[in-house]
Amino acid sequence: MLRILSYILLFFLLLSCGSKKKATFNKTRKVSVAAKPDTRPARGTTASHKTSVPKRTKADNVIGSALQFSGVRYKYGGMTKRGMDCSGLLYVAFGENDVPLPRVSYQMAEKGKRIRLDDVMKGDLLFFKTSKRGKRINHVGMVVSTENNEIKFIHSSTSRGVIVSSLREGYWNSAFVRATRVL
Repeated sequence: MLRILSYILLFFLLLSCGSKKKATFNKTRKVSVAAKPDTRPARGTTASHKTSVPKRTKADNVIGSALQFSGVRYKYGGMTKRGMDCSGLLYVAFGENDVPLPRVSYQMAEKGKRIRLDDVMKGDLLFFKTSKRGKRINHVGMVVSTENNEIKFIHSSTSRGVIVSSLREGYWNSAFVRATRVL
């Protein structure tokens, strides 16, 4: 009985966030965009022409919260420094900044406003389907920078834990489904 439960747990772990996808060489998909820089003023402020240090935006605060978990190992259902999964990472980071999100990635994908990839800014969410058999979104990351036509996002992968990756990477590029803005 314990052996069967172990196999079932292993099966669900492999289908969870960041599961590996076989490379397909006959289909190439390339995303090359010039993402817009984050020009949103912080909430409660107005744009000014002063040369003072810019105030941190809500997106900066959420990204800072998520980056505190860099290097934390992957753990299915995890939401602490002892282990974190992809949706748990963003659930905690947004929650620490008073932005409620659902706990699982496919439900997060239904929140906010859907945006074009070339319009993404810091703090926007990127959603992925990493399983050939799965019919719904099963992985999520958050944009941390959009410089030099490259979109970098933080997420928790099963193999490397909480890391920052690039959407230019073939695996993430081919698994990308949509982007949304919740801030």
